[in-house]
Amino acid sequence: MARWFIIAGIILIAVGAILHFAPGILSWFGKLPGDVHIRSENSRVFIPITSMIIISVVLTIVLNLFNR
Repeated sequence: MARWFIIAGIILIAVGAILHFAPGILSWFGKLPGDVHIRSENSRVFIPITSMIIISVVLTIVLNLFNR
């Protein structure tokens, strides 16, 4: 289990560094068809359905490759 925490930490550091030095790489996130934006006078709701499905599929593929 400790190995997975180390790997997750390295991945989070890498993603954080990428977002810090190249913020335009993930500019597509949240702007895909199927991402819900609801705005009213007093509130805003953002539900990134399509973006989360894509991230879920990618993570499933990556984790299945590591487990084999």
